[in-house]
Amino acid sequence: MLIHLRPFPTNYLSPRSLTICSSLSSSPTPQHKLWSGLDNWRNSPINDLRLWGPNGPLLPSSSSTSSTFHGLVSAASSLADLGALVLSTSDPLSKSHISHLAFSRWRRENNLPVGSISNLPSSPSRPPKPLLVPTNEVPSPKDSDLPLNAYMLHNLAHIELNAIDLAWDTVARFSPFFDVLGRRFFDDFAHVADDESRHFMWCSQRLAELGFKYGDMPANNLLMRECENTSNNVAARLAVIPLVQEARGLDAGPRLVKRLMGFGDHRTSKIVAKIAEEEIAHVAVGVDWFLSVCQKMNRAPCPTFKDLIKEYGAELRGPFNHSAREIAGIPRDWYDPSCGTEVDEGKKQGDKEQLSAVYDRLTHIISMESENSSLQRPAKSNE
Repeated sequence: MLIHLRPFPTNYLSPRSLTICSSLSSSPTPQHKLWSGLDNWRNSPINDLRLWGPNGPLLPSSSSTSSTFHGLVSAASSLADLGALVLSTSDPLSKSHISHLAFSRWRRENNLPVGSISNLPSSPSRPPKPLLVPTNEVPSPKDSDLPLNAYMLHNLAHIELNAIDLAWDTVARFSPFFDVLGRRFFDDFAHVADDESRHFMWCSQRLAELGFKYGDMPANNLLMRECENTSNNVAARLAVIPLVQEARGLDAGPRLVKRLMGFGDHRTSKIVAKIAEEEIAHVAVGVDWFLSVCQKMNRAPCPTFKDLIKEYGAELRGPFNHSAREIAGIPRDWYDPSCGTEVDEGKKQGDKEQLSAVYDRLTHIISMESENSSLQRPAKSNE
């Protein structure tokens, strides 16, 4: 646990403090280039394409959710309660189904409040498998009992399941700050959770087609550990999860698709490609809300992002997919040290050139003054 002062603790995120900070801002935040598809994603209808067919996503032939799930979702009194319900569900497929039902109810019922939960467990319920181990103890592909395509798909399924919990934790955890963050914040992250639940269903279906299931190999607990670390800081949550962890999906997606194609598993590669495409929206949402929170706190986004990832120990690892990150709205100087170095070195070189020009000019002026002085000095007489 970090014992030094945090720059954005949630107890500072009160309506009054943020209103004051916003009003004290001396200048408006510069225009930031957001993902062009963000509004379309926000306004898109509920996506029920939770089955992967021969050529892509399909509607299930019949409802695969039990009446028990419907009853649990119907009994919740708020969006925060729905989030808590998902987080308390340990079975992965049940979690995915309940997540979709929860978001569907939220979208259908305009009068359903966000609500507020003050005592949320620090971590979500988990199934007995997979065994959670440190990252360096997760078997490598050559040491795993799974073939390469199933190995990569299992890792992705694990990420997607964690992402469901991360999004709902963000909804429920920060629900006490509804008056500050607003309804759209919670709608966005419930929407993210719904997308992630659909992604998990695709991965789970494909694993079954390959003869495996989620839980067949150990996995790491990195994402949920970072979720716990940022549980009292909304700015840190946005910086560490969407802008670091989810952005890694933009970097890794094309490489994963290429490896699966090389392995000969075109069906899995198409699933991964679709998931990577849809992850752009989740990173873009994180960028938009990080900028919003920084503006409310009267903080500059770039140095704030760098300070937070340093404080919370989030590692920025390349290689980076610069084009995908740019589309999602992450400026390169936020995450790429070489970008900042090039700018700094260019500035230093420019400063040197300016100083050199000034020096040359001063030398020239001094020389001219000396010449003028010698011309105006009366000649000495030869007595």
